[in-house]
Amino acid sequence: MTICRIFASIFLTTFVVVSLFFSAQAHATDISELETPAGLSLWYVQEKSIPILSVEISFPRGGVHEPDGLGGLANMVSATLDEGAGDLDALAFQTRLEELAISMSFSSSKDTFRISLKTLSKNRDEAFRLLALALQQPRFDQKAVERIKSQIQTRLIGQLEDANSIAAKTWFKKTYGDHPYGRPTLGTKESVARITSADLKTFVENNFRLEGLIIGAVGDVDPQEIARLLDVALSGLPRNTVTPEVSKVMPSSKGSTIVIRKPNPQSVVMFGMPGIMRDDPDYYAAYVMNYVLGGGGFTSRLYQEVREKRGLAYSVYSYLYPFEHSAIYLGGLGTANERVAESVEVVKAEIKKLADKGISDDELAKAKVFLNGSFPLRLDSNAKIARMLVAIRISNLGRDYIERRPGFINTVSAEDIRRVARRLLQPNAMTWVIVGDPADIDG
Repeated sequence: MTICRIFASIFLTTFVVVSLFFSAQAHATDISELETPAGLSLWYVQEKSIPILSVEISFPRGGVHEPDGLGGLANMVSATLDEGAGDLDALAFQTRLEELAISMSFSSSKDTFRISLKTLSKNRDEAFRLLALALQQPRFDQKAVERIKSQIQTRLIGQLEDANSIAAKTWFKKTYGDHPYGRPTLGTKESVARITSADLKTFVENNFRLEGLIIGAVGDVDPQEIARLLDVALSGLPRNTVTPEVSKVMPSSKGSTIVIRKPNPQSVVMFGMPGIMRDDPDYYAAYVMNYVLGGGGFTSRLYQEVREKRGLAYSVYSYLYPFEHSAIYLGGLGTANERVAESVEVVKAEIKKLADKGISDDELAKAKVFLNGSFPLRLDSNAKIARMLVAIRISNLGRDYIERRPGFINTVSAEDIRRVARRLLQPNAMTWVIVGDPADIDG
């Protein structure tokens, strides 16, 4: 009976995953490319099974486009846009959102400023009216700005003693120097203190422009209706970009080890090297390779060697991190101070081993199964599909990318992995940052 139950469980799990894959893929690949009466371009998936409308909007301007000395400005804009707009103060604006169950959120990254809107279809007119107010008539009232600034300052003070934050800030500064990618997205205590309401308004005026705007939407309304709604929210924005472009930059490949001494019982280790751009022909080979090395969770080589076999670290991971103007390959681990040196050596050995010998056919096959089989989980809601549409457009992958993606993964060969591993995995080019009180390591 036990064996029967095991096989039944395996069969059921496989059936569910396969069903989910085809259902999500069929749902998400019926993408329409629309143009609104005002000339805005968007990708739209009409899904009538639930009365919900999800929209994702991306401006090609983020933290790297902040003026010198005002680090954290984009982040503060994202935190204050819903603090009142038009004739609605912060309380009135947020009360209106809550009354109608409208979810409206803003976020900034190094390269982009993102907006996520989710609403019941029956409340769509008010949702898009409020979005128009937030983008075109933000108040940035002094009281609200000071309250948000205080919250950010409190978070920044906490980061001063947080090992992960210290490691990340140090690593990016060492890797990118004075380039904007070297600045922390949240800013610093000093830069945030300098930000005024006028700075917030200037950032919005200069960066919330229609040029380069990317929109993805999923919902149960007709294409003509979503086009009308987006014009309500966005067509009043200026068209042409005025913020200078950011220059491309190569991450440092000199290799170094930096130790920041803190009286903590554990150490945080962050490591990385130059990575691979999203449009590089070798990207999918690198993607599969990283899954085997450190991106595959419990099954990855780093996890098996560092955590399972030796019990050296509490966690270990790696991931590809392509930006708009650069790319890095990052990893990290956390371990007891007396085990840092050994953990670092094991990671270096695994990186060298993969660079020298590649991966096995079995590892390659299992990686493909997982990377293809888990993909539908990124498409199991309207909001996730809208985000995926925007991500595909940002990377210029084409409207049929969701259909073609399994082929990109499946065509990766063991030789492709060996080639890209030799290219990317350069131990001498790695920057290591260790925060804690590690034994037997100097930096």
